[in-house]
Amino acid sequence: MLIQEIMNAPAITVSPKTSVVDAATIMLDRRVSGLPVVDVGGNIVGIVSEGDFLRRSELQTERKRSWLLEFLTSPGKLADEYVLSHGRNVEEVMTSEVVTIAPNATLAVAVDLMEKHGIKRLPVVVQGKVIGMVCRSDLLRALANMPPKKKVQASDDQIAEAVIAELAHQSWSQNGFIKVSVQNGVVELSGTIFDERERLAAKVAAENVPGVKSVTDQITWIDPYLGVAMPAPSEAV
Repeated sequence: MLIQEIMNAPAITVSPKTSVVDAATIMLDRRVSGLPVVDVGGNIVGIVSEGDFLRRSELQTERKRSWLLEFLTSPGKLADEYVLSHGRNVEEVMTSEVVTIAPNATLAVAVDLMEKHGIKRLPVVVQGKVIGMVCRSDLLRALANMPPKKKVQASDDQIAEAVIAELAHQSWSQNGFIKVSVQNGVVELSGTIFDERERLAAKVAAENVPGVKSVTDQITWIDPYLGVAMPAPSEAV
């Protein structure tokens, strides 16, 4: 799936000279958490988000420090914080270095960028012009709108082969210590693991194979440091 399939378009933008109050009002009225900032030519020059409006003098939420931390903080950082809490226009509080994405990029690229830069939204840009926005909520909406998987009839042998193939494909289970058997669509996982987290991962891998009705856990965990074997929980998972 591509960004152009889930983005919000056209993008709601503001100019650098837009007041902080007006920008906040637009966010509330349009129910958005961030706004691209564009110049008179429509080129993106920054982005402003609700996070930029948290530390405000009007709200008496400016950052407070002890006298010692205040003394140790550089004058430049204190000056930056003063601008953020007292600036009147968007250009004074916006982030100038904007991370953007192309409309033909995949959702995986968007998620990578969001995680790498710790951001929640990406302006969608073509030749410097903002044509849309994609946010975390758009990814959530795309997930919620995915069509349900069709029920597939599969034999026990086919299910077993599919589960084994999926486990073999994953780096955490390529050692082949997890065994698989299937009876009437019920998968039984047995064998040994050396990291307890592999138990749930194996269960999830089996659950996602078409035709599986349920999964029973009979895997034994062996503590890699003590060599102590811990049996599987007695109930099905």
